[in-house]
Amino acid sequence: MPIPGPGYAITVRVEAPASASAAGDLAVAVGNVGGVVTAFDVVEARTATIVVDISCNALNSEHADEITEALGAVSGVHVRKVSDRTFLIHLGGKLEVQSKVALRNRDDLSRAYTPGVARVCQAIAANPSDARRLTIKRNTVAVVTDGSAVLGLGNLGAAAAMPVMEGKAALFKRFAGVDAWPVALDTQDTEEIIRTVQVIAPAYGGINLEDIAAPRCFEIERRLREMLDIPVFHDDQHGTAVVVLGALRNALRVVGKKMTDCTIVVCGVGAAGSAIIRLLQSEKPGDVLAVDIDGIVHPERPGLDENLASIAAQTNHRGRRGSLADALVGADVFIGVSAPNLFGADELATMADDAIVFALANPDPEIDPSVAMHHAAVVATGRSDYPNQINNVLAFPGVFRGLLDAQAHDITDRMLLAASAAIADVVHEPNASFIVPSVFDPSVAPAVAEAVRHAAQEAARAGEVAAGR
Repeated sequence: MPIPGPGYAITVRVEAPASASAAGDLAVAVGNVGGVVTAFDVVEARTATIVVDISCNALNSEHADEITEALGAVSGVHVRKVSDRTFLIHLGGKLEVQSKVALRNRDDLSRAYTPGVARVCQAIAANPSDARRLTIKRNTVAVVTDGSAVLGLGNLGAAAAMPVMEGKAALFKRFAGVDAWPVALDTQDTEEIIRTVQVIAPAYGGINLEDIAAPRCFEIERRLREMLDIPVFHDDQHGTAVVVLGALRNALRVVGKKMTDCTIVVCGVGAAGSAIIRLLQSEKPGDVLAVDIDGIVHPERPGLDENLASIAAQTNHRGRRGSLADALVGADVFIGVSAPNLFGADELATMADDAIVFALANPDPEIDPSVAMHHAAVVATGRSDYPNQINNVLAFPGVFRGLLDAQAHDITDRMLLAASAAIADVVHEPNASFIVPSVFDPSVAPAVAEAVRHAAQEAARAGEVAAGR
């Protein structure tokens, strides 16, 4: 059962009678409609009245309205103003630019800008690789979107995607010290996106593709990786896959199973599902069944696009067919990156003993987590109000920190696997309620960065050996 959370937090300013029971009456009113009071601040007091800011968590926008109405219905209470605390932190955006150098006098100006800067420009022109040393390129990532697949909300367009891209950039800085900047493109034409990213790439040390719909995202990432000499990482694909695999490593430790013995059902074969399947194959699972809206993917199924045909060739070794319910029979692991409420307790009961369920559709998972917890040995979701939240922020800040530190020119599956193992290893003693670390664990990003940096440097050395250098 969902509980009120900070995503729908409001602050209601009310004028109430200055009585001994005022605080209790207001708190009871919120509680009676299922809200959670998080703060109670008296901002003004007079002989007969007080003005109070009462902050509450709600379930959704409609519930927030219900809480406001309940407060207004208390005898003698007048609602003055309601503030949505989520919207408040977005006012004016969440990012700003700050100079790293002091500009205190003419000497500072002469070195930071003209005439001194000309010497640095000439040095880079003579040796382009110096851009990584002498410009922001060494620590800067472009967060690129076309707004075609914003969270679980669909095609909202570039402008509406900006709050997500700003948030992503803030997470880069907070968890890994990476300077990231939103690049929201007002086009959903594949060729225009590729060309635009290609021409802006000189300013960046890496490209993070974000919220671009499948199957277009596959071609965009593939082509950009071929064109550019900096890493290109589609977080909706690879960030999700890295964290899922890290969590699955620990979940299997909890239930005492080996990956090579497991049948894994992956429900949803878009960007995230496809990347999860491809990364899982590196660990040689017993079998993987990919399931989409048309059922189990198999090579003879008509109408397979290029991505599904590739998935069909890698999975379902026994040639199984049918629906999601059919796929679940005897499966050891379910990984859902699809849609809400696809199955229930009856289907879950057909899975193998000590089943693992990762129901990651957000905000409503493929199965009610409270139901899953009664039948599965380990349950994970994408939500913050249940244990084992699968959250990409465990991966992408550290991944890019490692890539930038290694001055990497590309990104490989070996680097992704190293990141996944690092996330898993932060949890020293996993249990059913703790298979992934907290996003606020300060050891996560450094561990991921070090693993990726080491893998990138090994790849670079191997490349030098292969080239005879």
